[in-house]
Amino acid sequence: MQVDVVVVGGGAMGSAAAWQLSRAGKSVVLLEQFEAGHHIGASHGATRNFNTAYAEADYLDLLAESKILWDELAAEHGAPLLDHVGLANHGNVPKLELVREAHQARGVESYFISASEAADRWQGMNFATDVLFVPGSGRIRSADALVALRKSAESRGAVFKYSTPVRDIRVDGADSVVVVTEETEYTAHRVVVTAGAWTPKVLDGLVKLPAMVVTQEQPAHFTPTDKTLVWPSFNHNPDPDPNNELYEYWFSPVYGMLTPGEGVKAGWHGVGPVMDPDERTFEPIPQQLDALVRYAEEWLPGVDPSTAVPISCTYTTTPNEDFVLDRFGPLVVGAGFSGHGFKFTPAIGRVLKDIVDGGVAPERFRADR
Repeated sequence: MQVDVVVVGGGAMGSAAAWQLSRAGKSVVLLEQFEAGHHIGASHGATRNFNTAYAEADYLDLLAESKILWDELAAEHGAPLLDHVGLANHGNVPKLELVREAHQARGVESYFISASEAADRWQGMNFATDVLFVPGSGRIRSADALVALRKSAESRGAVFKYSTPVRDIRVDGADSVVVVTEETEYTAHRVVVTAGAWTPKVLDGLVKLPAMVVTQEQPAHFTPTDKTLVWPSFNHNPDPDPNNELYEYWFSPVYGMLTPGEGVKAGWHGVGPVMDPDERTFEPIPQQLDALVRYAEEWLPGVDPSTAVPISCTYTTTPNEDFVLDRFGPLVVGAGFSGHGFKFTPAIGRVLKDIVDGGVAPERFRADR
Protein backbone atom coordinates (compact mmCIF):
# COMPACT_ATOMS: atom_id res chain seq x y z
CA MET A 1 0.00 0.00 0.00
CA GLN A 2 1.40 3.42 -1.00
CA VAL A 3 0.91 6.45 1.28
CA ASP A 4 2.64 9.77 1.76
CA VAL A 5 3.58 9.18 5.40
CA VAL A 6 3.50 6.30 7.86
CA VAL A 7 3.55 7.27 11.54
CA VAL A 8 4.87 4.57 13.88
CA GLY A 9 3.56 5.05 17.40
CA GLY A 10 0.09 6.28 18.31
CA GLY A 11 0.60 8.12 21.59
CA ALA A 12 0.35 11.88 21.94
CA MET A 13 3.18 12.81 19.60
CA GLY A 14 2.30 10.34 16.86
CA SER A 15 -1.35 11.37 17.01
CA ALA A 16 -0.35 15.03 16.77
CA ALA A 17 1.93 14.32 13.82
CA ALA A 18 -0.90 12.50 12.05
CA TRP A 19 -3.22 15.43 12.81
CA GLN A 20 -0.83 18.02 11.42
CA LEU A 21 0.11 15.94 8.38
CA SER A 22 -3.50 15.25 7.50
CA ARG A 23 -4.31 18.96 7.91
CA ALA A 24 -1.60 19.58 5.33
CA GLY A 25 -3.38 17.28 2.87
CA LYS A 26 -1.08 14.26 3.12
CA SER A 27 -2.25 10.65 3.14
CA VAL A 28 -1.31 9.18 6.52
CA VAL A 29 -1.41 5.75 8.12
CA LEU A 30 -0.63 5.54 11.84
CA LEU A 31 0.48 2.19 13.25
CA GLU A 32 0.29 1.54 17.01
CA GLN A 33 1.40 -1.76 18.52
CA PHE A 34 -1.09 -1.68 21.42
CA GLU A 35 -4.85 -1.17 21.57
CA ALA A 36 -6.42 2.31 21.61
CA GLY A 37 -6.36 3.91 25.05
CA HIS A 38 -3.76 1.51 26.46
CA HIS A 39 -1.89 2.27 29.71
CA ILE A 40 1.45 0.75 28.75
CA GLY A 41 3.38 3.81 27.56
CA ALA A 42 3.67 7.47 28.48
CA SER A 43 0.53 9.10 27.06
CA HIS A 44 -2.27 7.62 29.18
CA GLY A 45 -4.02 9.26 32.10
CA ALA A 46 -6.66 11.95 32.47
CA THR A 47 -4.49 15.02 33.11
CA ARG A 48 -1.08 16.59 32.55
CA ASN A 49 0.37 19.89 33.70
CA PHE A 50 0.29 22.72 31.20
CA ASN A 51 3.48 24.10 32.70
CA THR A 52 4.81 27.34 31.23
CA ALA A 53 7.59 27.79 33.80
CA TYR A 54 10.45 27.72 31.28
CA ALA A 55 13.19 30.28 30.71
CA GLU A 56 14.55 28.81 27.44
CA ALA A 57 13.44 30.56 24.26
CA ASP A 58 12.89 27.37 22.22
CA TYR A 59 10.53 25.96 24.82
CA LEU A 60 8.69 29.24 25.30
CA ASP A 61 8.18 29.45 21.53
CA LEU A 62 6.68 25.97 21.49
CA LEU A 63 4.50 26.76 24.51
CA ALA A 64 3.05 29.86 22.87
CA GLU A 65 2.25 27.87 19.75
CA SER A 66 0.87 24.95 21.75
CA LYS A 67 -1.59 27.20 23.58
CA ILE A 68 -2.99 28.41 20.25
CA LEU A 69 -3.16 24.89 18.82
CA TRP A 70 -4.75 23.36 21.93
CA ASP A 71 -7.48 25.99 21.64
CA GLU A 72 -7.91 25.27 17.91
CA LEU A 73 -8.22 21.56 18.58
CA ALA A 74 -10.65 22.16 21.45
CA ALA A 75 -12.86 24.32 19.22
CA GLU A 76 -13.00 21.54 16.66
CA HIS A 77 -13.52 18.93 19.39
CA GLY A 78 -16.38 20.91 20.90
CA ALA A 79 -15.09 20.71 24.46
CA PRO A 80 -12.24 22.36 26.40
CA LEU A 81 -8.85 20.67 26.57
CA LEU A 82 -7.09 23.17 28.86
CA ASP A 83 -8.21 24.07 32.37
CA HIS A 84 -6.64 27.38 33.40
CA VAL A 85 -6.28 26.63 37.09
CA GLY A 86 -2.86 28.32 37.16
CA LEU A 87 0.54 26.96 38.12
CA ALA A 88 2.25 27.49 41.48
CA ASN A 89 6.04 27.07 41.36
CA HIS A 90 8.03 27.07 44.60
CA GLY A 91 11.49 26.19 45.82
CA ASN A 92 14.73 27.14 44.01
CA VAL A 93 13.74 30.81 43.81
CA PRO A 94 16.85 31.86 41.81
CA LYS A 95 15.72 29.58 38.99
CA LEU A 96 12.19 30.94 39.22
CA GLU A 97 13.54 34.48 38.98
CA LEU A 98 15.08 33.55 35.62
CA VAL A 99 11.73 32.17 34.50
CA ARG A 100 10.02 35.38 35.60
CA GLU A 101 12.54 37.48 33.63
CA ALA A 102 11.91 35.38 30.52
CA HIS A 103 8.15 35.77 31.00
CA GLN A 104 8.47 39.54 31.34
CA ALA A 105 10.47 39.73 28.12
CA ARG A 106 7.66 37.91 26.27
CA GLY A 107 4.65 39.39 27.96
CA VAL A 108 3.70 36.16 29.73
CA GLU A 109 1.76 36.94 32.89
CA SER A 110 3.43 35.63 36.06
CA TYR A 111 4.16 37.10 39.45
CA PHE A 112 5.67 36.27 42.83
CA ILE A 113 3.67 35.99 46.02
CA SER A 114 4.90 35.24 49.53
CA ALA A 115 4.73 31.81 51.10
CA SER A 116 2.14 33.01 53.62
CA GLU A 117 -0.06 34.51 50.91
CA ALA A 118 0.22 31.30 48.89
CA ALA A 119 -0.76 29.21 51.91
CA ASP A 120 -3.84 31.39 52.42
CA ARG A 121 -4.80 31.08 48.75
CA TRP A 122 -4.17 27.33 48.43
CA GLN A 123 -4.82 25.84 51.83
CA GLY A 124 -4.17 22.30 50.69
CA MET A 125 -0.46 23.05 50.24
CA ASN A 126 2.49 24.21 52.34
CA PHE A 127 5.16 26.62 51.14
CA ALA A 128 8.60 27.54 52.44
CA THR A 129 9.63 30.06 49.76
CA ASP A 130 8.10 32.74 47.60
CA VAL A 131 5.89 31.29 44.88
CA LEU A 132 5.93 32.16 41.18
CA PHE A 133 2.33 31.92 40.01
CA VAL A 134 1.47 31.67 36.30
CA PRO A 135 -2.29 32.17 35.90
CA GLY A 136 -2.30 31.19 32.21
CA SER A 137 -1.00 27.71 33.02
CA GLY A 138 -2.98 24.79 34.40
CA ARG A 139 -3.76 21.29 33.28
CA ILE A 140 -4.44 19.49 30.02
CA ARG A 141 -7.26 17.00 29.70
CA SER A 142 -4.82 14.53 28.21
CA ALA A 143 -7.11 11.55 27.62
CA ASP A 144 -9.62 13.83 25.89
CA ALA A 145 -6.78 15.36 23.88
CA LEU A 146 -5.76 12.00 22.44
CA VAL A 147 -9.33 11.34 21.34
CA ALA A 148 -9.58 14.81 19.81
CA LEU A 149 -6.33 14.44 17.88
CA ARG A 150 -7.40 11.09 16.47
CA LYS A 151 -10.88 12.22 15.48
CA SER A 152 -9.58 15.36 13.83
CA ALA A 153 -6.94 13.44 11.89
CA GLU A 154 -9.39 10.74 10.85
CA SER A 155 -11.88 13.36 9.66
CA ARG A 156 -9.18 14.46 7.20
CA GLY A 157 -8.51 10.95 5.94
CA ALA A 158 -5.79 9.66 8.28
CA VAL A 159 -6.06 5.96 9.12
CA PHE A 160 -5.25 4.85 12.68
CA LYS A 161 -4.47 1.13 13.00
CA TYR A 162 -4.15 -0.15 16.58
CA SER A 163 -2.87 -3.54 17.77
CA THR A 164 -0.57 -3.43 14.74
CA PRO A 165 3.09 -3.86 15.66
CA VAL A 166 5.72 -2.87 13.11
CA ARG A 167 7.94 -5.85 12.29
CA ASP A 168 10.46 -4.14 10.03
CA ILE A 169 11.42 -0.81 8.49
CA ARG A 170 13.43 -0.84 5.25
CA VAL A 171 14.88 2.30 3.73
CA ASP A 172 14.81 1.80 -0.04
CA GLY A 173 15.97 5.27 -1.09
CA ALA A 174 15.96 8.96 -0.33
CA ASP A 175 12.17 9.11 -0.68
CA SER A 176 11.07 5.54 -0.12
CA VAL A 177 10.61 3.49 3.04
CA VAL A 178 8.84 0.16 3.45
CA VAL A 179 7.10 -0.49 6.77
CA VAL A 180 6.22 -4.12 7.40
CA THR A 181 3.41 -5.34 9.67
CA GLU A 182 1.99 -8.85 10.04
CA GLU A 183 -0.87 -7.96 7.70
CA THR A 184 0.68 -5.83 4.98
CA GLU A 185 3.52 -3.64 3.79
CA TYR A 186 3.31 0.14 3.43
CA THR A 187 5.53 2.12 1.11
CA ALA A 188 5.88 5.79 2.05
CA HIS A 189 7.90 8.84 1.11
CA ARG A 190 8.50 9.50 4.81
CA VAL A 191 8.15 7.52 8.03
CA VAL A 192 7.69 9.38 11.32
CA VAL A 193 8.77 7.33 14.35
CA THR A 194 7.19 8.46 17.62
CA ALA A 195 7.31 5.21 19.53
CA GLY A 196 8.21 6.52 22.97
CA ALA A 197 10.17 4.02 25.04
CA TRP A 198 10.20 1.62 22.07
CA THR A 199 11.88 4.08 19.68
CA PRO A 200 15.37 2.48 19.81
CA LYS A 201 13.83 -0.95 19.29
CA VAL A 202 11.68 0.16 16.36
CA LEU A 203 14.59 1.90 14.64
CA ASP A 204 16.98 -0.95 15.45
CA GLY A 205 20.16 0.88 14.51
CA LEU A 206 18.78 2.62 11.42
CA VAL A 207 19.69 6.04 12.84
CA LYS A 208 22.11 7.36 15.44
CA LEU A 209 20.27 8.85 18.40
CA PRO A 210 21.46 10.24 21.71
CA ALA A 211 21.41 7.76 24.56
CA MET A 212 17.85 7.33 25.82
CA VAL A 213 17.17 5.96 29.27
CA VAL A 214 13.76 4.39 29.86
CA THR A 215 12.49 4.53 33.43
CA GLN A 216 9.29 3.43 35.09
CA GLU A 217 7.94 6.47 36.92
CA GLN A 218 5.55 6.10 39.80
CA PRO A 219 3.43 9.11 40.77
CA ALA A 220 0.28 8.62 42.83
CA HIS A 221 -3.17 10.08 43.38
CA PHE A 222 -4.12 11.22 46.89
CA THR A 223 -7.68 11.84 48.12
CA PRO A 224 -8.37 15.46 49.15
CA THR A 225 -9.66 15.86 52.70
CA ASP A 226 -11.85 18.84 51.78
CA LYS A 227 -13.60 19.06 48.42
CA THR A 228 -13.90 22.85 48.68
CA LEU A 229 -10.13 23.43 48.51
CA VAL A 230 -8.75 25.20 45.44
CA TRP A 231 -5.84 23.42 43.76
CA PRO A 232 -3.50 24.94 41.18
CA SER A 233 -1.15 22.77 39.24
CA PHE A 234 2.24 22.87 40.93
CA ASN A 235 5.98 22.36 40.60
CA HIS A 236 8.18 22.17 43.69
CA ASN A 237 11.93 21.86 44.20
CA PRO A 238 12.14 20.88 47.89
CA ASP A 239 15.36 21.46 49.78
CA PRO A 240 17.08 18.13 50.54
CA ASP A 241 16.79 17.08 54.16
CA PRO A 242 19.85 15.02 55.21
CA ASN A 243 17.98 13.93 58.35
CA ASN A 244 15.34 12.20 56.25
CA GLU A 245 16.07 8.52 55.62
CA LEU A 246 14.40 8.97 52.21
CA TYR A 247 16.84 11.78 51.44
CA GLU A 248 17.83 10.54 47.97
CA TYR A 249 14.46 11.49 46.46
CA TRP A 250 14.47 15.01 47.86
CA PHE A 251 16.97 16.06 45.25
CA SER A 252 14.23 15.68 42.64
CA PRO A 253 11.44 18.11 41.69
CA VAL A 254 7.84 17.23 42.47
CA TYR A 255 4.99 18.01 40.10
CA GLY A 256 1.27 17.66 40.52
CA MET A 257 -2.28 18.76 39.85
CA LEU A 258 -5.84 17.94 40.83
CA THR A 259 -7.27 15.27 38.56
CA PRO A 260 -11.06 15.59 38.89
CA GLY A 261 -12.59 12.33 40.04
CA GLU A 262 -9.23 10.76 40.90
CA GLY A 263 -7.58 13.03 43.45
CA VAL A 264 -4.47 15.15 43.68
CA LYS A 265 -1.70 13.71 41.55
CA ALA A 266 1.87 14.14 42.78
CA GLY A 267 5.09 12.57 41.59
CA TRP A 268 8.85 12.80 41.69
CA HIS A 269 10.31 13.88 38.36
CA GLY A 270 12.55 11.26 36.80
CA VAL A 271 13.64 9.07 39.72
CA GLY A 272 12.15 5.73 38.66
CA PRO A 273 14.10 2.54 38.02
CA VAL A 274 15.64 1.93 34.61
CA MET A 275 13.59 -0.71 32.83
CA ASP A 276 13.05 -2.37 29.47
CA PRO A 277 9.58 -1.21 28.38
CA ASP A 278 8.65 -4.79 27.48
CA GLU A 279 9.61 -6.06 30.94
CA ARG A 280 7.97 -3.54 33.25
CA THR A 281 6.65 -4.65 36.60
CA PHE A 282 4.05 -1.84 36.89
CA GLU A 283 4.67 -2.14 40.64
CA PRO A 284 5.95 0.85 42.65
CA ILE A 285 9.35 0.77 44.32
CA PRO A 286 8.37 0.70 48.03
CA GLN A 287 10.99 3.21 49.15
CA GLN A 288 10.07 5.63 46.40
CA LEU A 289 6.37 5.40 47.26
CA ASP A 290 7.21 5.86 50.95
CA ALA A 291 9.12 9.02 50.07
CA LEU A 292 6.17 10.35 48.08
CA VAL A 293 3.80 9.65 50.98
CA ARG A 294 6.24 11.45 53.29
CA TYR A 295 6.26 14.36 50.88
CA ALA A 296 2.45 14.50 50.97
CA GLU A 297 2.50 14.46 54.76
CA GLU A 298 4.83 17.45 54.85
CA TRP A 299 3.78 19.55 51.87
CA LEU A 300 0.17 18.61 51.00
CA PRO A 301 -1.93 19.02 54.15
CA GLY A 302 -5.07 19.00 52.03
CA VAL A 303 -4.77 15.32 51.15
CA ASP A 304 -4.92 12.08 53.12
CA PRO A 305 -1.43 10.58 52.64
CA SER A 306 -2.68 7.09 53.47
CA THR A 307 -4.86 7.05 50.34
CA ALA A 308 -1.98 6.96 47.83
CA VAL A 309 -2.95 5.09 44.66
CA PRO A 310 0.24 4.50 42.62
CA ILE A 311 0.34 5.13 38.87
CA SER A 312 2.84 3.63 36.44
CA CYS A 313 4.17 5.37 33.34
CA THR A 314 7.41 5.61 31.38
CA TYR A 315 9.92 8.38 30.82
CA THR A 316 12.32 8.21 27.88
CA THR A 317 15.05 10.65 28.83
CA THR A 318 17.94 12.10 26.86
CA PRO A 319 21.17 13.13 28.63
CA ASN A 320 20.14 16.81 28.69
CA GLU A 321 16.36 16.19 28.88
CA ASP A 322 15.87 17.98 25.55
CA PHE A 323 13.71 16.38 22.89
CA VAL A 324 14.94 14.80 19.67
CA LEU A 325 13.17 16.14 16.58
CA ASP A 326 15.21 15.32 13.51
CA ARG A 327 15.35 13.70 10.09
CA PHE A 328 17.63 10.90 8.87
CA GLY A 329 17.06 10.52 5.16
CA PRO A 330 13.39 9.55 4.76
CA LEU A 331 13.06 8.77 8.49
CA VAL A 332 11.78 11.47 10.87
CA VAL A 333 12.13 10.91 14.61
CA GLY A 334 10.32 12.48 17.55
CA ALA A 335 11.67 11.01 20.78
CA GLY A 336 13.15 11.55 24.21
CA PHE A 337 10.41 13.71 25.66
CA SER A 338 11.92 13.18 29.09
CA GLY A 339 8.79 13.49 31.17
CA HIS A 340 7.95 17.06 30.15
CA GLY A 341 6.72 16.77 26.59
CA PHE A 342 2.93 16.37 26.71
CA LYS A 343 2.11 20.07 27.04
CA PHE A 344 3.91 20.70 23.74
CA THR A 345 2.04 17.96 21.86
CA PRO A 346 0.25 19.93 19.10
CA ALA A 347 3.32 22.08 18.37
CA ILE A 348 5.54 18.98 18.26
CA GLY A 349 3.14 17.60 15.67
CA ARG A 350 3.64 20.75 13.61
CA VAL A 351 7.44 20.52 13.89
CA LEU A 352 7.38 16.90 12.74
CA LYS A 353 5.14 17.84 9.81
CA ASP A 354 7.56 20.58 8.84
CA ILE A 355 10.50 18.18 9.00
CA VAL A 356 8.61 15.78 6.72
CA ASP A 357 8.27 18.72 4.32
CA GLY A 358 12.01 19.42 4.39
CA GLY A 359 12.20 21.87 7.26
CA VAL A 360 14.34 21.59 10.37
CA ALA A 361 13.68 21.83 14.08
CA PRO A 362 15.49 24.34 16.29
CA GLU A 363 19.11 23.33 16.84
CA ARG A 364 18.38 22.42 20.47
CA PHE A 365 16.39 19.43 19.27
CA ARG A 366 18.80 18.09 16.64
CA ALA A 367 20.07 14.58 17.35
CA ASP A 368 23.71 15.52 16.78
CA ARG A 369 23.67 18.52 19.08
